[in-house]
Amino acid sequence: MVDPRIFLPNSPSGEILMNKNTSNTNSTAAPRRDFLKVSTAVLAGSLLPAGYFSSTSLAQEKPKSPNERLGIGSIGLRYQGSVISLKAQAHGTCVALADVDRHVLDQGRAAFGSTPRIFEDYQDLLARKDVDVVTIGSPDHWHTKMLIDACRAGKDVYCEKPLTLTIDEGKLLSKVVKETGRVVQVGSWQRSDHRFRQAVEMVRQGRIGKLQRVDIVLGKNKTSESLEVRKVPAHFNWDMWQGQTPDSPYIPERSHYTFRWWLEYSGGQMTDWGAHHIDIAQWAINSNPVEIDGTAKYPTVKDGFNVPLDYHVTYKYANGVILTVADTGRNGIMFTGTEGRIFVNRGTIDGKPVEELKTNPLPREKFIAYDGDNLTRPERVGKLDAIVNHMGNFFDCIESRKLPVSDAFSQHRSVSTCHLGNISMRLGRKVKWNPESETFPGDAAANALLSREQRPGYEVV
Repeated sequence: MVDPRIFLPNSPSGEILMNKNTSNTNSTAAPRRDFLKVSTAVLAGSLLPAGYFSSTSLAQEKPKSPNERLGIGSIGLRYQGSVISLKAQAHGTCVALADVDRHVLDQGRAAFGSTPRIFEDYQDLLARKDVDVVTIGSPDHWHTKMLIDACRAGKDVYCEKPLTLTIDEGKLLSKVVKETGRVVQVGSWQRSDHRFRQAVEMVRQGRIGKLQRVDIVLGKNKTSESLEVRKVPAHFNWDMWQGQTPDSPYIPERSHYTFRWWLEYSGGQMTDWGAHHIDIAQWAINSNPVEIDGTAKYPTVKDGFNVPLDYHVTYKYANGVILTVADTGRNGIMFTGTEGRIFVNRGTIDGKPVEELKTNPLPREKFIAYDGDNLTRPERVGKLDAIVNHMGNFFDCIESRKLPVSDAFSQHRSVSTCHLGNISMRLGRKVKWNPESETFPGDAAANALLSREQRPGYEVV
């Protein structure tokens, strides 16, 4: 089991200064600063593909007039962080960026037509009065703390998936979002992809009869040999990147896109693809799991990826539906009911009930799973286009103060289901779950995995 452990505002010339107390060596985190002064900033994903900024896929909705535009602060600027930041520009102006990698920060700043202020410490970004909205594209182990801090700073937030690192983080996050009244959209954009939404609506509205089971294939986790410990690059604050996780020697593959293959920072495919497919499945099931039975093998290589080599999880839901999650097969979701089946993934939606839509259509105005749809927006499919609608829904809700399509509360429940699978696999046995109390009744070993030890100075509180 894995045991879960400055730059100042830039000058008018555009330079940013390193705090003399900040070090890139593996050292104990400095004592936590006051609420808006914790030294923490992060990045996520891989760099944008070549030619991305000139791609026609960046076609965005018509922006509001300049005097109506909101100020956007973007935290975490590698691949997905840059994607969502650029999509948000259809609705506001980027005024501030934060990242712990100076190279990524410089590349991100060059991508914007505006001239945003740049920071290493995301708390300095949150302290700015011209920041109304925050996008978070950091690695998974930073999502909850950054989102909570942003809500308490009075910002509305678009945060990448998976929403949390642990189930207990999700409980606290839900409490803070409710208390602050901030609008939070989670980047599970498949909810805004017409294929996935259509599949959910067809299941919820009985087009396959009574739902009996759902079978999901996520794909294999990545493997590695022992990886080399290296000197921390001068442009990268490794101590700050690690945040709440254990202080470890710097291995480049621990950070950036490949962080997801280390249980210290993420949950492998269960929380990566799972935060998409399991979320869609649970949206259609319209219930919560009560029994989880997971199996997995774990690598034994030293200083290498430690997510499961092979995994399979079976969930039983309170309403009797069975959900399976596997790592082999055709990536996607198969819904099986008493009167038919529907398969959906990022390339297709098919099955006899789908063919029958030609004679018995299910128009968008009849959708029931979410009541905040903007029917003036066109149907969109595929990642970059679906995010256009997902981001548009977020800004609609900033204005209306309604729950967005991928709200924090439902996403806490979805990613909790992902975590439950990982917990069962880690224990190597079946577990019972009480979705009301969000605990494992009478199971001390399982309940101990609802949270992780957090490195002093970076606690999620």
